[in-house]
Amino acid sequence: MLITDDFLPVPVPETLSATYLVPTSATPETSPAAAVDALAGRLAGPVHDLARQMLDSPLMTVDTRPVSEFPRLPPELLTAFGATDEQLARLAAATHLVVVQATYRPGWPPAHEWAARTVAAAMAEVVGGDLVDVFGLQFLDPASALRSLPDADGRMRLVDWVLVPYSSDEDGLWFTTKGLRRFGLLELQAQGVPAHLTRAWGAVMTGAARRLLRAWVDGLTDEEVPAFVQLPVLTAVTGHDIAVAYGNSERHDATAPALLRLELDPATDPEADSFLSLRPPSEHDGPVDRYFAGVCEIVFASAKSDVRYARPGDAMARAIATARDGLPEIRNRFLTGALPEDAQLVVKYGLPTDDGPEFVWAGVTSWSSPERILGASASDAASDPSVRIGCPVVIDASDVVDWAVLDGGGVMEGGWTQAVLDSGEHQ
Repeated sequence: MLITDDFLPVPVPETLSATYLVPTSATPETSPAAAVDALAGRLAGPVHDLARQMLDSPLMTVDTRPVSEFPRLPPELLTAFGATDEQLARLAAATHLVVVQATYRPGWPPAHEWAARTVAAAMAEVVGGDLVDVFGLQFLDPASALRSLPDADGRMRLVDWVLVPYSSDEDGLWFTTKGLRRFGLLELQAQGVPAHLTRAWGAVMTGAARRLLRAWVDGLTDEEVPAFVQLPVLTAVTGHDIAVAYGNSERHDATAPALLRLELDPATDPEADSFLSLRPPSEHDGPVDRYFAGVCEIVFASAKSDVRYARPGDAMARAIATARDGLPEIRNRFLTGALPEDAQLVVKYGLPTDDGPEFVWAGVTSWSSPERILGASASDAASDPSVRIGCPVVIDASDVVDWAVLDGGGVMEGGWTQAVLDSGEHQ
């Protein structure tokens, strides 16, 4: 392997593994194979076939064990990654765990993850519960887990597999990824990020993860698993990388690339994780936080929002009330997969400004907690440079003023506030 200053050799693990748990209070009467068979037609054919093949091989095991035989899952970490009180209560009441484990070699496809998540989601449907992604310490309802799996062309949303948690320290915010190790790659980190860039930098980290994962997979195409894969020291991130990572593959943001330098930070503790750190290029001699702010300006340079409304009148107030009354039902339909095929659920919510709220739309990606919605922004905000099309947003349900179900032809259902705006009755 040729070693140069332009590339960073990153070690490749020999094997990868995935573990999913399904809490239950009774031993499932349906076999894993029968549960997966019941998903026929609801999954892309290649993924369904992959799950069946893994089930029939020694690469996957599915066991039902008493809870006492498995280490206790930390509720505080589960909560930090989105667990609801109801999910934690069901876990606490469970007497058994269906344990789904799979192993595979590094490369593409990540058969261990796709197959294990498929089988766990199928078993969760059988017992009427949720599944726990042990790697991410994250609860998933079966419908969300199945939606995260790739389509017939192998495309998936990286945000369904890689989280970007952050914490604060004396130098600013410390961001990491949690999910790249599913694919054998070291996790990313960035330190010294300004606090006002919280949402924007989370999207940049996700876009960088998408770019580096592609380079990683390209280095694993040989039949023999290499000892190292060379990743470019200077990585370019664009708005398109971010949009694709959030599932907006049709959007091609015409933003200039922003450069980030990759540096290996090996762990000194054998029990700790090593990281790939994102830093400014070597020639940058200014503050790190200023460079990171410049990166965000580059990748989010796009059109301004045109979704800005005045204080609502009576007609608008009635429209908002109608939409909010329908939130519990539309959430239930979203979670149970009862929306029309190929339809998308979007919500409108308000961003605070000095002149009153600016209302923007977002496509719903997860709604496990009634109070919190995870989504991808469907419009660019004028008031917040971090809210750009394709970027992740976390929405308080109390801020939602409208929702709509969309298909290729437009609004199928909902959109009451937009109807009022179109009619001119909102003054």
